[in-house]
Amino acid sequence: MNTGKEAARGLTDIETFLYRHAHLEAARRRVALFTMRVPGLTREQKADIESWYLREQTYVARMVTEHIAASASEAQQRHRDRFTHWLRGTLTAMILVSVALTLCFAVLLKSLS
Repeated sequence: MNTGKEAARGLTDIETFLYRHAHLEAARRRVALFTMRVPGLTREQKADIESWYLREQTYVARMVTEHIAASASEAQQRHRDRFTHWLRGTLTAMILVSVALTLCFAVLLKSLS
C-alpha cells in the first residue's frame, strides 16, 4: 500500500475512533442525567443501568455503521455496473462508427480511382 493510501486509511481510522468516542461520551452524559432523575436507585443499580445503556448504544452504533457501510458498498456497486454498461455501449458505438468511416473511406477511394 502506498503512503497516500496509508495516510487516508489512518485518517479514516482516527475519524472513526473520534466519532465513537464522542458518541459514547454523549451516551454517558444522557444515562447519567437519567439515573440522577430517578429517585431511590442505589449506586450499584445506577452502575448497572449505565453499563447496560452503554453496551446498547455501542451495539446500535455498530449496527448503524454496518448499515451505512453496506449501503455505500451497494451504491458503489450500482455505480460501477452503470459505468461498465455505459463504457460497453460507448465502445460498441465507437466500433460501429469506425467501421462506418472505414467503409465510407473505402467507397470514396474506390470512386476516385
